[in-house]
Amino acid sequence: MLRNLSAVPRFAVTALIILAIVNLLVGVILRYFVGAITDWLDVDPVPFTWVEEVGEFSLAWLTLIGAAIGIQSRSHFALAVFVHRLPVAAQLWIHRFNHALIMGVGLLAAWYGFKLCLLNRTITTPGLEINLAWLYASSVVGGLLIAIYGFAVMISPLPQGDPQH
Repeated sequence: MLRNLSAVPRFAVTALIILAIVNLLVGVILRYFVGAITDWLDVDPVPFTWVEEVGEFSLAWLTLIGAAIGIQSRSHFALAVFVHRLPVAAQLWIHRFNHALIMGVGLLAAWYGFKLCLLNRTITTPGLEINLAWLYASSVVGGLLIAIYGFAVMISPLPQGDPQH
């Protein structure tokens, strides 16, 4: 069950990437082709302001959930200059300290995202009239995932092989 639950963020990011690509394609078609056709036929233009809103929402959710997945898979950039020359015990403590900082940043993002959700819960977007709290909820979900994955990596043993810091 835990393995299935950990697949949810990856599935969500995949769906958000597909949504963003389709949204961009629809935006281009509406802007350049449908706009030109409606001008040529001298009919009312098709409104497509919602494309920007869908793009903004999908990009916010994609970025924050994707950052958490990067922490879980240890695929974020790391510069190995000095730490790999230290004893293994020192490397482990630096590893734990780095991921404790990552966990703290995730919790901070989640806390302030929650406060922004409360602050903007009565405001809606102009095109689709979606509650703006949904946009800021991405930082709550992403921040919590970053904190959870940061904690999981923090308590895990050091990976063998390539230096991590």
